[in-house]
Amino acid sequence: MVKRLISANTSEIVEMTAAELKQSIKASAGRVIMSENVAVRESYIGDITNAEIARAFGADLILLNGVDVFSPKIAGLEIEEGSFVDELRRLVGRPVGINLEPVDNTANMEEERLIISKGRQANIESIQEVERLGLDFVCLTGNPGTGVTNEQIQRTIQLTKEHFTGLIIAGKMHGAGVDEPVADADVVEGFIEAGADIILVPAVGTVPGFDEEELKKIVKKAHQHGALVLSAIGTSQESADEDTIKQIAIRNKICGVDIQHIGDAGYSGLAPVENIFAMSKAIRGIRHTVSMVSRSINR
Repeated sequence: MVKRLISANTSEIVEMTAAELKQSIKASAGRVIMSENVAVRESYIGDITNAEIARAFGADLILLNGVDVFSPKIAGLEIEEGSFVDELRRLVGRPVGINLEPVDNTANMEEERLIISKGRQANIESIQEVERLGLDFVCLTGNPGTGVTNEQIQRTIQLTKEHFTGLIIAGKMHGAGVDEPVADADVVEGFIEAGADIILVPAVGTVPGFDEEELKKIVKKAHQHGALVLSAIGTSQESADEDTIKQIAIRNKICGVDIQHIGDAGYSGLAPVENIFAMSKAIRGIRHTVSMVSRSINR
């Protein structure tokens, strides 16, 4: 059996298969944090990456946003040889994933559409490139205004399953500019049937009308079918005060989610570090928080 992620050393994490990483997250009993960052944006420190900062304040999983996989740029990262994934993973010692967006050109938009590059969209070429780069997971979701629909996400899960060996995370943390429900039990069932390993839903307290009752239904359904659940703060509330973050974290832990995501809408494309730290203390206490932030990546 694998060691739970919140207690694992880097040397153990980098050897995990996708299935082992999933089990390691599950074994952590709702105490895993994913930090999303706009990787192309320079951190407010300047000469290091947002990923390194997030890891230092308690992030277990690093999710890169805004990266074109055909022309990747990671601010603060100098690559002398190999891929940016190898170098970033060497620096943070944690699993690294990326957003790909299943854009639906027929979507009924409720705001002006934002056009993104092919290397940020989910298509067969970008999925194959993500596999070649060796990322640990891919997140099929949508940024504001990009026109990502749940129907297109479901189709893309099946395509991703055929070409990618890492973990597949799928779902919407907000509307992505589309006039449709963000998440419900029927949508989740479709994602699971298509092959998603982890279901992404908005965190309770972030999207109007999505409450604890609805989240508990989704968690129960996902767990019954062997999938995990990630609750996401993707509505700029990641830059709210620490008390707000702690309230959201506890409410979603009560509902049974396996991973808690904190978004990138802070200064320089990263949530305020004190909020990452506050989320960590709220869902796993100071003991595991200190273990996480102080454990050397050379172990």
